[in-house]
Amino acid sequence: MESLQNKIKEKKAVIGVIGLGYVGLPLAVEFAANGYQTFGIDLDEQKVKNVNEGRNYIEDIPNDRFAKCHQSGLLKAASHYNNIKELDVIYICVPTPFTDNKEPDVSYIVNSAEGIAKGLRDGQLIILKSTTFPETTEKVVQPILDRTGKKVGVNYYLAFSPERIDPGNKKFTTANTPVVVGGVTKTCTELACLINSQIIEKVVPVSNPRVAEMCKLLENIFRSVNIALVNELAQLCDRMGGVNMWEVIGAAATKPFGFMPFYPGPGIGGHCILIDPYYLSWKARGYDFHTNFIELAAEVNENMPYYAYSMIVEALAMRGAALSKAKVLVLGAAFKKDVDDIRHSPSLKVMEIMIQKGFGEVMYNDPHVPEVELFGKKFRSQILTKEFLNSVDCVFIGTDHSSYDFKMIVENSKIVVDSRNATKEISQHREKIALLGSGQWDHKL
Repeated sequence: MESLQNKIKEKKAVIGVIGLGYVGLPLAVEFAANGYQTFGIDLDEQKVKNVNEGRNYIEDIPNDRFAKCHQSGLLKAASHYNNIKELDVIYICVPTPFTDNKEPDVSYIVNSAEGIAKGLRDGQLIILKSTTFPETTEKVVQPILDRTGKKVGVNYYLAFSPERIDPGNKKFTTANTPVVVGGVTKTCTELACLINSQIIEKVVPVSNPRVAEMCKLLENIFRSVNIALVNELAQLCDRMGGVNMWEVIGAAATKPFGFMPFYPGPGIGGHCILIDPYYLSWKARGYDFHTNFIELAAEVNENMPYYAYSMIVEALAMRGAALSKAKVLVLGAAFKKDVDDIRHSPSLKVMEIMIQKGFGEVMYNDPHVPEVELFGKKFRSQILTKEFLNSVDCVFIGTDHSSYDFKMIVENSKIVVDSRNATKEISQHREKIALLGSGQWDHKL
């Protein structure tokens, strides 16, 4: 333990990061920027090539910061586990998707642990960051490492410290967002806190990995449940008519205590909020416990792209446009504003539904996403011009990127379905705008 402590404090510890995506690459850059030799491991050869050739592919990482890490020689990457023995601290930041049956897929974690086990040596610290269900650290990762004959807390150290990445957030980054750490043993926790404190302002230790794992799920399920609440109320407002849910939320937010505003939309995307409820629900069933409340919220959110689709259908019907000939433009392919992350994007889900229903032509524009692939077909981001906007039958606002000129878009469109309240500042041409949750139209599903 003392040897690793000294290496960390003297910045002689070599850091490994498995998985160079939205979590792993910013983490690797942070360590390299703080003077630690850092090696990334990713099976995606293109990501490895980009890192080694100094090409930044994550928008949240400043290009100049990435360039300095590359030029210093402190940031390198490989697509194999051959140098595991050289690493002192290893972070696992791999995807944790779910299957078609909404069951956890921890195969990426298992593969990473097996890769580490092949080169595991005494004195190494392994920190799992991938979002997962409670007991993954101790019942999935630890047994794989224990099969080497080494003992956790004695020969090697193991902890869980959940990621808290918020794509597009300019205020909270890897460095200034507090992290939670739970080790398998007291020594594991101490070492994991020490290494994290070298690059992160505040580190919060908890009693064990299960608490840290459940903490991450709680954070995201809290958001899922509250988003589901306003999504359901937004549908009710549309059904009732005359009640604008966005105005309701704004009014409620003036209460200085006991209320936190959440906003409706076409669905939820990204990696965590959509997936985490199912990870916990699956785990709970193993204890004969059914998380009905959590699963209901997830169901409401997953239905929102279909509700958004129904608004598009009604908007076209009001113009007398046949679906088989209708041209629809989707604004925004990313799952949230001002990012390039398309994982589980509700905008793409709406596009998929329209394609499956046989719409005449489905197109999109996104300044952050030049190309997407749906059903084996590649779609390229269209250029927004007044003439192009006027040529389509309906514009659907799925992502409210800051770069969009919504006044120009509304003025030059036949009809706009707004699922993000992006047109709230536009007073003219309101008759052309169908706003989700505004109570303007009676959307009968």
